[in-house]
Amino acid sequence: MSESNASSAMIKRLEEEGEVGADYLEDLLDIVDLGGDIDIDIDHGRASIAVVAAEAGDERDLADLVGRDGEVLEAVQELTRLAVQTRTGNRSRLMLDINGYRAARRAELAKVAQEAVRKVQLTGEPVSLSSMNPFERKVCHDVVAAAGLVSESEGAEPHRHVVVMPAEDGADDAEANEVEDGAAGSRAGGDAGGAAGADDADGRSGSAGADAGGSGGAERDGA
Repeated sequence: MSESNASSAMIKRLEEEGEVGADYLEDLLDIVDLGGDIDIDIDHGRASIAVVAAEAGDERDLADLVGRDGEVLEAVQELTRLAVQTRTGNRSRLMLDINGYRAARRAELAKVAQEAVRKVQLTGEPVSLSSMNPFERKVCHDVVAAAGLVSESEGAEPHRHVVVMPAEDGADDAEANEVEDGAAGSRAGGDAGGAAGADDADGRSGSAGADAGGSGGAERDGA
């Protein structure tokens, strides 16, 4: 298969994931009697779905599907992935955002990671960040890699966290970037539903991003 055909096949598969995931979320919103619009996209080689407020009051109601520290959002994302896997037969790495929580959290985490990078550059000493879920750690790894430093995840869930180090500290161990969060299954409230599998490569990071991206979009109104 040529590269262009492979790319077209991947985009078609991701579009199907988005449609199936959106169908599942529409049904879920109907069941819990919540309103919202559903936007479908492809972002960094993944199907991406965002549930956003459609009218006044929706934002407050949708907050219940985010939960404290995004715990409910993580569970809904895993359930959506399971629904996609059941329909398509393929493991899904679909990303779900509700009420703009992930977008806001990504910006917040980028600032945290950038501050850690500055500290490491000034002191030459490793800096440990607070405990984070796989999505949050991935954001930090990407920021650190873009700055030319090295990061790795240490500890066991739910206390797994990112350590930012000078590049020379981690250069000899760069091949250790093999650990994938969630490969042994995920847990409800954090990474709910083990069958969907891993979220992001989360061992050692020394280069920016692992996902080739495409972008295409669609929008589903009403739910």
